[in-house]
Amino acid sequence: MTDHFFDVPLDHARPGGERIRLYAREVVAAGRAREDLPWLVFLQGGPGFPAGRPVGRENWLDRALEEYRVLLLDQRGTGRSTPANRQTLPLRGTPEQQAAYLAHFRADSIVRDCEYIRPRLTGGRPWSVLGQSFGGFCAVSYLSYAPEGLAEVMITGGLPSLDGDADAVYRAAYPRMERKTLAHYARYPDDETVARRIAEHLAETEETLPDGSVLTVAAFQQLGILLGTGDGSHRLHYLLEDAFVPTAAGPRLSDAFGEQVAAVLSRTASPLYTLLHEAIYAQDGRATHWSAERVRAEFPQFERHFEPGGRFLFTGETVHPWMLETQPALRPLRRTAELLAEREGWTPLYDADRLARNTVPVAAAVYHDDLYVDTEHSLLTARSIAGLRTWVTDEYEHDGVRAGGRVVLDRLLGLVRDEV
Repeated sequence: MTDHFFDVPLDHARPGGERIRLYAREVVAAGRAREDLPWLVFLQGGPGFPAGRPVGRENWLDRALEEYRVLLLDQRGTGRSTPANRQTLPLRGTPEQQAAYLAHFRADSIVRDCEYIRPRLTGGRPWSVLGQSFGGFCAVSYLSYAPEGLAEVMITGGLPSLDGDADAVYRAAYPRMERKTLAHYARYPDDETVARRIAEHLAETEETLPDGSVLTVAAFQQLGILLGTGDGSHRLHYLLEDAFVPTAAGPRLSDAFGEQVAAVLSRTASPLYTLLHEAIYAQDGRATHWSAERVRAEFPQFERHFEPGGRFLFTGETVHPWMLETQPALRPLRRTAELLAEREGWTPLYDADRLARNTVPVAAAVYHDDLYVDTEHSLLTARSIAGLRTWVTDEYEHDGVRAGGRVVLDRLLGLVRDEV
Protein backbone atom coordinates (compact mmCIF):
# COMPACT_ATOMS: atom_id res chain seq x y z
CA MET A 1 0.00 0.00 0.00
CA THR A 2 1.22 3.47 -0.92
CA ASP A 3 -0.07 6.82 0.34
CA HIS A 4 -0.77 9.59 -2.16
CA PHE A 5 -1.60 13.25 -1.46
CA PHE A 6 -2.77 15.74 -4.07
CA ASP A 7 -3.48 19.45 -3.82
CA VAL A 8 -6.54 20.14 -5.96
CA PRO A 9 -8.58 23.28 -6.62
CA LEU A 10 -11.50 23.77 -4.24
CA ASP A 11 -13.42 25.10 -7.25
CA HIS A 12 -12.26 23.47 -10.48
CA ALA A 13 -13.75 26.39 -12.41
CA ARG A 14 -11.09 28.54 -10.71
CA PRO A 15 -7.92 26.44 -10.97
CA GLY A 16 -5.77 29.30 -9.71
CA GLY A 17 -7.81 29.77 -6.55
CA GLU A 18 -7.86 28.04 -3.17
CA ARG A 19 -6.67 24.46 -2.98
CA ILE A 20 -7.57 21.57 -0.70
CA ARG A 21 -5.80 18.28 -0.09
CA LEU A 22 -6.94 14.86 -1.26
CA TYR A 23 -5.70 11.56 0.09
CA ALA A 24 -5.78 8.23 -1.75
CA ARG A 25 -4.37 4.83 -0.86
CA GLU A 26 -2.85 2.75 -3.65
CA VAL A 27 -3.21 -0.99 -3.13
CA VAL A 28 -1.46 -3.61 -5.24
CA ALA A 29 -1.05 -7.36 -4.83
CA ALA A 30 2.13 -8.48 -3.11
CA GLY A 31 4.85 -9.14 -5.64
CA ARG A 32 3.17 -7.11 -8.41
CA ALA A 33 4.08 -3.59 -7.34
CA ARG A 34 6.47 -3.09 -10.27
CA GLU A 35 4.07 -4.39 -12.92
CA ASP A 36 2.30 -2.07 -15.35
CA LEU A 37 -1.21 -2.85 -14.11
CA PRO A 38 -4.40 -1.01 -15.08
CA TRP A 39 -5.90 1.23 -12.41
CA LEU A 40 -9.25 0.74 -10.69
CA VAL A 41 -10.62 3.66 -8.62
CA PHE A 42 -13.08 2.82 -5.85
CA LEU A 43 -15.66 5.50 -5.11
CA GLN A 44 -17.14 5.04 -1.65
CA GLY A 45 -20.80 5.41 -0.75
CA GLY A 46 -22.01 8.30 1.33
CA PRO A 47 -21.84 11.23 1.01
CA GLY A 48 -19.30 11.98 3.69
CA PHE A 49 -17.51 8.68 4.24
CA PRO A 50 -13.87 7.88 3.51
CA ALA A 51 -12.82 4.83 1.55
CA GLY A 52 -12.52 1.64 3.56
CA ARG A 53 -9.32 0.72 5.35
CA PRO A 54 -8.54 -2.78 4.07
CA VAL A 55 -7.20 -5.55 6.26
CA GLY A 56 -5.68 -7.94 3.79
CA ARG A 57 -7.44 -9.02 0.61
CA GLU A 58 -10.97 -8.75 1.95
CA ASN A 59 -14.26 -8.96 0.00
CA TRP A 60 -14.27 -7.27 -3.44
CA LEU A 61 -10.64 -6.16 -3.12
CA ASP A 62 -9.50 -9.77 -3.34
CA ARG A 63 -10.93 -10.05 -6.86
CA ALA A 64 -9.77 -6.59 -7.92
CA LEU A 65 -6.15 -7.23 -6.97
CA GLU A 66 -5.95 -10.13 -9.38
CA GLU A 67 -5.64 -7.68 -12.25
CA TYR A 68 -5.73 -4.06 -11.03
CA ARG A 69 -3.76 -1.49 -9.14
CA VAL A 70 -6.52 -0.17 -6.87
CA LEU A 71 -6.93 3.42 -5.68
CA LEU A 72 -9.04 3.96 -2.56
CA LEU A 73 -9.97 7.64 -2.67
CA ASP A 74 -10.96 9.60 0.43
CA GLN A 75 -13.42 11.93 -1.27
CA ARG A 76 -13.01 15.61 -0.44
CA GLY A 77 -13.85 16.41 3.16
CA THR A 78 -13.43 12.82 4.40
CA GLY A 79 -10.74 10.66 5.97
CA ARG A 80 -7.23 11.97 5.45
CA SER A 81 -8.33 14.49 2.85
CA THR A 82 -8.82 18.07 4.10
CA PRO A 83 -11.51 17.45 6.73
CA ALA A 84 -14.87 19.19 6.92
CA ASN A 85 -16.49 18.86 10.33
CA ARG A 86 -17.56 20.84 13.41
CA GLN A 87 -13.91 21.36 14.38
CA THR A 88 -12.60 22.56 11.02
CA LEU A 89 -15.53 24.31 9.31
CA PRO A 90 -15.46 27.33 11.67
CA LEU A 91 -12.07 28.10 10.12
CA ARG A 92 -14.01 28.98 6.98
CA GLY A 93 -15.77 31.84 8.75
CA THR A 94 -19.51 32.43 9.00
CA PRO A 95 -22.17 29.78 8.34
CA GLU A 96 -22.76 31.48 5.00
CA GLN A 97 -19.10 31.03 4.10
CA GLN A 98 -19.17 27.43 5.33
CA ALA A 99 -22.21 26.63 3.18
CA ALA A 100 -20.60 28.22 0.12
CA TYR A 101 -17.50 26.11 0.75
CA LEU A 102 -19.48 22.87 1.08
CA ALA A 103 -21.36 23.56 -2.14
CA HIS A 104 -18.15 22.36 -3.83
CA PHE A 105 -18.35 18.90 -2.24
CA ARG A 106 -20.86 17.15 -4.49
CA ALA A 107 -20.39 14.48 -7.18
CA ASP A 108 -19.42 16.95 -9.90
CA SER A 109 -16.43 18.16 -7.86
CA ILE A 110 -15.45 14.60 -6.94
CA VAL A 111 -15.38 13.68 -10.63
CA ARG A 112 -13.17 16.66 -11.40
CA ASP A 113 -10.88 15.62 -8.54
CA CYS A 114 -10.53 12.20 -10.15
CA GLU A 115 -9.72 13.76 -13.50
CA TYR A 116 -7.16 16.03 -11.88
CA ILE A 117 -5.23 13.17 -10.31
CA ARG A 118 -5.71 10.55 -13.07
CA PRO A 119 -2.94 11.76 -15.43
CA ARG A 120 -0.59 12.07 -12.46
CA LEU A 121 -0.99 8.37 -11.75
CA THR A 122 -1.75 6.72 -15.08
CA GLY A 123 0.29 8.94 -17.37
CA GLY A 124 -2.94 9.95 -19.08
CA ARG A 125 -4.46 6.52 -19.69
CA PRO A 126 -8.14 6.01 -18.83
CA TRP A 127 -8.88 4.01 -15.70
CA SER A 128 -11.67 1.80 -14.43
CA VAL A 129 -14.15 2.88 -11.77
CA LEU A 130 -16.10 0.88 -9.19
CA GLY A 131 -18.80 2.98 -7.54
CA GLN A 132 -20.80 1.82 -4.53
CA SER A 133 -24.07 3.63 -3.69
CA PHE A 134 -23.26 7.38 -3.75
CA GLY A 135 -20.03 6.32 -5.45
CA GLY A 136 -22.24 5.02 -8.25
CA PHE A 137 -23.92 8.42 -8.46
CA CYS A 138 -20.44 9.89 -8.89
CA ALA A 139 -19.69 7.32 -11.60
CA VAL A 140 -22.78 8.40 -13.56
CA SER A 141 -21.62 12.01 -13.25
CA TYR A 142 -18.22 10.84 -14.51
CA LEU A 143 -19.88 9.26 -17.56
CA SER A 144 -21.73 12.52 -18.11
CA TYR A 145 -18.86 14.98 -17.93
CA ALA A 146 -15.55 13.18 -18.39
CA PRO A 147 -16.08 9.84 -20.14
CA GLU A 148 -12.73 10.22 -21.88
CA GLY A 149 -11.11 9.34 -18.55
CA LEU A 150 -12.91 6.01 -18.23
CA ALA A 151 -11.95 2.57 -19.52
CA GLU A 152 -14.93 0.80 -17.90
CA VAL A 153 -17.39 1.46 -15.10
CA MET A 154 -18.94 -0.92 -12.54
CA ILE A 155 -21.75 0.31 -10.30
CA THR A 156 -23.32 -1.42 -7.30
CA GLY A 157 -26.53 -0.10 -5.77
CA GLY A 158 -25.86 3.35 -7.18
CA LEU A 159 -27.86 4.19 -10.29
CA PRO A 160 -29.49 7.55 -9.47
CA SER A 161 -32.58 9.13 -10.95
CA LEU A 162 -31.36 11.43 -13.71
CA ASP A 163 -34.13 13.98 -13.27
CA GLY A 164 -35.90 13.15 -10.01
CA ASP A 165 -35.53 15.72 -7.25
CA ALA A 166 -35.19 14.95 -3.55
CA ASP A 167 -38.98 14.95 -3.07
CA ALA A 168 -39.38 12.23 -5.70
CA VAL A 169 -36.61 10.21 -4.09
CA TYR A 170 -38.27 10.25 -0.67
CA ARG A 171 -41.78 9.68 -1.98
CA ALA A 172 -40.42 6.43 -3.36
CA ALA A 173 -38.40 5.71 -0.22
CA TYR A 174 -41.00 5.83 2.55
CA PRO A 175 -43.08 2.94 1.15
CA ARG A 176 -39.88 0.87 0.98
CA MET A 177 -39.15 1.71 4.61
CA GLU A 178 -42.60 0.47 5.59
CA ARG A 179 -42.20 -2.69 3.52
CA LYS A 180 -38.79 -3.45 5.03
CA THR A 181 -40.13 -2.93 8.55
CA LEU A 182 -43.04 -5.31 8.02
CA ALA A 183 -40.70 -7.89 6.50
CA HIS A 184 -38.55 -7.62 9.62
CA TYR A 185 -41.56 -8.20 11.86
CA ALA A 186 -42.50 -11.24 9.75
CA ARG A 187 -39.06 -12.65 10.52
CA TYR A 188 -39.02 -11.60 14.20
CA PRO A 189 -42.69 -11.22 15.25
CA ASP A 190 -41.93 -10.23 18.87
CA ASP A 191 -39.79 -7.28 17.79
CA GLU A 192 -42.78 -5.05 17.11
CA THR A 193 -43.89 -5.31 20.73
CA VAL A 194 -40.37 -4.52 21.92
CA ALA A 195 -40.01 -1.60 19.50
CA ARG A 196 -43.36 -0.15 20.59
CA ARG A 197 -42.37 -0.47 24.24
CA ILE A 198 -39.12 1.40 23.57
CA ALA A 199 -41.02 4.12 21.68
CA GLU A 200 -43.53 4.49 24.53
CA HIS A 201 -40.66 4.78 26.99
CA LEU A 202 -38.95 7.44 24.88
CA ALA A 203 -42.18 9.41 24.62
CA GLU A 204 -42.28 9.66 28.42
CA THR A 205 -38.62 9.59 29.46
CA GLU A 206 -35.61 11.48 28.11
CA GLU A 207 -32.77 9.13 27.27
CA THR A 208 -29.28 10.32 26.33
CA LEU A 209 -26.89 8.11 24.42
CA PRO A 210 -23.22 7.73 25.42
CA ASP A 211 -22.19 10.25 22.74
CA GLY A 212 -24.50 12.86 24.27
CA SER A 213 -27.25 12.52 21.65
CA VAL A 214 -30.85 12.63 22.79
CA LEU A 215 -32.71 9.51 21.67
CA THR A 216 -36.18 10.62 20.60
CA VAL A 217 -38.85 8.41 19.08
CA ALA A 218 -38.03 9.76 15.62
CA ALA A 219 -34.33 9.09 16.16
CA PHE A 220 -35.09 5.55 17.36
CA GLN A 221 -37.09 4.97 14.17
CA GLN A 222 -33.96 5.66 12.17
CA LEU A 223 -32.51 2.33 13.26
CA GLY A 224 -34.38 1.10 10.20
CA ILE A 225 -31.28 2.10 8.26
CA LEU A 226 -29.97 -1.33 9.29
CA LEU A 227 -32.67 -3.03 7.24
CA GLY A 228 -30.93 -2.07 4.01
CA THR A 229 -28.01 -4.45 4.57
CA GLY A 230 -27.80 -8.19 4.22
CA ASP A 231 -27.44 -8.91 7.94
CA GLY A 232 -29.24 -5.78 9.13
CA SER A 233 -32.51 -7.42 10.19
CA HIS A 234 -30.61 -9.81 12.44
CA ARG A 235 -28.50 -6.99 13.86
CA LEU A 236 -31.62 -4.96 14.65
CA HIS A 237 -33.22 -7.95 16.37
CA TYR A 238 -30.23 -8.59 18.63
CA LEU A 239 -29.99 -4.89 19.41
CA LEU A 240 -33.64 -4.70 20.49
CA GLU A 241 -33.54 -7.74 22.75
CA ASP A 242 -31.06 -6.05 25.13
CA ALA A 243 -32.91 -2.74 25.36
CA PHE A 244 -33.99 -2.48 29.02
CA VAL A 245 -32.37 -2.91 32.41
CA PRO A 246 -33.97 -2.48 35.86
CA THR A 247 -32.75 0.55 37.82
CA ALA A 248 -33.64 2.30 41.07
CA ALA A 249 -35.69 4.72 38.98
CA GLY A 250 -37.49 1.94 37.12
CA PRO A 251 -36.77 0.37 33.72
CA ARG A 252 -34.32 2.38 31.63
CA LEU A 253 -32.58 1.77 28.36
CA SER A 254 -29.36 -0.13 28.96
CA ASP A 255 -25.93 1.37 28.37
CA ALA A 256 -25.16 -1.56 26.05
CA PHE A 257 -28.23 -0.73 23.96
CA GLY A 258 -27.38 2.97 23.94
CA GLU A 259 -23.82 2.34 22.83
CA GLN A 260 -24.98 0.19 19.91
CA VAL A 261 -27.63 2.72 18.89
CA ALA A 262 -25.08 5.54 18.97
CA ALA A 263 -22.75 3.49 16.77
CA VAL A 264 -25.51 3.25 14.14
CA LEU A 265 -26.94 6.77 14.33
CA SER A 266 -24.03 9.04 15.25
CA ARG A 267 -22.76 11.42 12.58
CA THR A 268 -19.85 12.71 14.67
CA ALA A 269 -17.32 11.23 12.26
CA SER A 270 -19.40 11.86 9.13
CA PRO A 271 -21.21 15.22 9.39
CA LEU A 272 -21.24 15.65 5.61
CA TYR A 273 -23.70 12.77 5.46
CA THR A 274 -26.21 15.06 7.16
CA LEU A 275 -25.11 18.37 5.66
CA LEU A 276 -25.01 17.25 2.03
CA HIS A 277 -27.30 14.24 1.89
CA GLU A 278 -30.22 15.97 0.20
CA ALA A 279 -27.91 18.13 -1.94
CA ILE A 280 -26.78 15.00 -3.81
CA TYR A 281 -30.27 14.94 -5.36
CA ALA A 282 -30.46 18.70 -6.06
CA GLN A 283 -29.82 19.66 -9.66
CA ASP A 284 -32.88 21.50 -10.88
CA GLY A 285 -31.95 24.83 -9.31
CA ARG A 286 -34.48 24.48 -6.50
CA ALA A 287 -33.73 24.26 -2.80
CA THR A 288 -34.34 20.94 -1.04
CA HIS A 289 -35.95 22.56 2.05
CA TRP A 290 -35.49 19.43 4.22
CA SER A 291 -37.22 17.20 1.72
CA ALA A 292 -37.31 14.02 3.83
CA GLU A 293 -38.98 15.89 6.69
CA ARG A 294 -41.60 17.47 4.43
CA VAL A 295 -42.36 14.31 2.48
CA ARG A 296 -42.70 12.25 5.64
CA ALA A 297 -45.87 14.22 6.41
CA GLU A 298 -47.42 12.59 3.33
CA PHE A 299 -47.06 9.18 5.03
CA PRO A 300 -48.94 9.52 8.35
CA GLN A 301 -48.55 5.83 9.13
CA PHE A 302 -45.06 6.67 10.41
CA GLU A 303 -46.65 8.73 13.20
CA ARG A 304 -49.38 6.31 14.28
CA HIS A 305 -47.31 4.09 16.57
CA PHE A 306 -49.54 4.65 19.60
CA GLU A 307 -52.93 4.72 17.87
CA PRO A 308 -55.25 1.68 17.86
CA GLY A 309 -54.30 -0.45 14.90
CA GLY A 310 -51.18 1.58 14.21
CA ARG A 311 -47.85 -0.15 13.51
CA PHE A 312 -44.49 0.98 14.79
CA LEU A 313 -42.54 1.65 11.60
CA PHE A 314 -38.83 2.18 11.29
CA THR A 315 -37.49 4.67 8.78
CA GLY A 316 -34.06 4.67 7.18
CA GLU A 317 -31.65 6.81 5.21
CA THR A 318 -33.13 10.24 5.86
CA VAL A 319 -31.90 13.49 7.38
CA HIS A 320 -34.04 15.90 9.38
CA PRO A 321 -33.57 19.35 10.95
CA TRP A 322 -34.14 17.97 14.46
CA MET A 323 -30.90 15.99 14.13
CA LEU A 324 -29.03 19.27 14.42
CA GLU A 325 -30.41 19.59 17.94
CA THR A 326 -30.30 16.00 19.18
CA GLN A 327 -26.70 15.26 18.08
CA PRO A 328 -24.03 17.37 19.83
CA ALA A 329 -21.53 17.09 16.98
CA LEU A 330 -24.05 18.60 14.57
CA ARG A 331 -25.32 21.46 16.74
CA PRO A 332 -22.47 23.87 15.84
CA LEU A 333 -23.31 23.30 12.17
CA ARG A 334 -27.04 23.91 12.42
CA ARG A 335 -27.11 27.22 10.57
CA THR A 336 -24.76 25.89 7.89
CA ALA A 337 -27.10 22.96 7.33
CA GLU A 338 -30.11 25.27 7.14
CA LEU A 339 -28.38 27.41 4.52
CA LEU A 340 -27.56 24.35 2.42
CA ALA A 341 -31.21 23.25 2.65
CA GLU A 342 -32.27 26.73 1.52
CA ARG A 343 -29.66 27.00 -1.23
CA GLU A 344 -30.90 27.52 -4.78
CA GLY A 345 -29.11 27.34 -8.08
CA TRP A 346 -27.78 23.78 -7.81
CA THR A 347 -26.31 22.79 -11.17
CA PRO A 348 -27.02 19.55 -13.09
CA LEU A 349 -25.13 16.45 -11.99
CA TYR A 350 -25.93 14.37 -15.07
CA ASP A 351 -26.09 14.95 -18.82
CA ALA A 352 -28.90 12.78 -20.21
CA ASP A 353 -28.03 13.50 -23.84
CA ARG A 354 -24.42 12.49 -23.38
CA LEU A 355 -25.40 9.38 -21.43
CA ALA A 356 -27.71 8.38 -24.27
CA ARG A 357 -24.63 8.43 -26.56
CA ASN A 358 -22.34 6.68 -24.08
CA THR A 359 -19.61 4.43 -25.48
CA VAL A 360 -17.86 3.47 -22.22
CA PRO A 361 -18.56 -0.14 -21.16
CA VAL A 362 -20.81 0.00 -18.06
CA ALA A 363 -22.37 -2.66 -15.84
CA ALA A 364 -24.55 -2.16 -12.78
CA ALA A 365 -25.82 -4.39 -10.00
CA VAL A 366 -29.36 -3.34 -9.14
CA TYR A 367 -30.64 -4.83 -5.90
CA HIS A 368 -34.23 -5.90 -6.32
CA ASP A 369 -35.70 -4.12 -3.28
CA ASP A 370 -32.90 -1.77 -2.29
CA LEU A 371 -33.83 0.29 0.79
CA TYR A 372 -31.49 3.14 -0.10
CA VAL A 373 -31.83 3.51 -3.88
CA ASP A 374 -35.17 3.04 -5.62
CA THR A 375 -35.12 0.09 -8.00
CA GLU A 376 -37.53 1.65 -10.53
CA HIS A 377 -35.46 4.83 -10.64
CA SER A 378 -32.32 2.74 -11.18
CA LEU A 379 -33.80 0.69 -14.01
CA LEU A 380 -35.10 3.80 -15.77
CA THR A 381 -31.60 5.26 -15.60
CA ALA A 382 -30.11 2.00 -16.80
CA ARG A 383 -32.27 2.21 -19.92
CA SER A 384 -31.10 5.79 -20.43
CA ILE A 385 -27.37 5.01 -20.54
CA ALA A 386 -26.34 3.53 -23.87
CA GLY A 387 -24.69 0.14 -23.60
CA LEU A 388 -25.24 -0.30 -19.86
CA ARG A 389 -25.84 -3.89 -18.79
CA THR A 390 -27.71 -4.62 -15.56
CA TRP A 391 -27.68 -7.48 -13.12
CA VAL A 392 -30.91 -7.32 -11.13
CA THR A 393 -30.73 -9.56 -8.08
CA ASP A 394 -32.41 -10.17 -4.75
CA GLU A 395 -29.54 -12.34 -3.55
CA TYR A 396 -27.99 -9.28 -1.92
CA GLU A 397 -29.08 -6.07 -0.26
CA HIS A 398 -27.51 -2.64 -0.74
CA ASP A 399 -24.18 -3.80 0.70
CA GLY A 400 -23.80 -6.55 -1.87
CA VAL A 401 -20.31 -5.53 -2.93
CA ARG A 402 -19.18 -6.03 0.67
CA ALA A 403 -21.31 -9.05 1.55
CA GLY A 404 -20.87 -10.74 -1.83
CA GLY A 405 -17.26 -9.73 -2.19
CA ARG A 406 -15.50 -11.13 -5.19
CA VAL A 407 -18.71 -12.76 -6.50
CA VAL A 408 -20.36 -9.38 -7.17
CA LEU A 409 -17.29 -7.75 -8.71
CA ASP A 410 -16.59 -10.84 -10.82
CA ARG A 411 -20.14 -10.71 -12.20
CA LEU A 412 -19.85 -7.01 -13.01
CA LEU A 413 -16.52 -7.53 -14.75
CA GLY A 414 -18.06 -10.30 -16.84
CA LEU A 415 -20.93 -8.02 -17.84
CA VAL A 416 -18.80 -4.99 -18.63
CA ARG A 417 -16.54 -7.16 -20.80
CA ASP A 418 -19.44 -8.95 -22.49
CA GLU A 419 -18.25 -12.30 -21.16
CA VAL A 420 -21.56 -13.36 -19.57
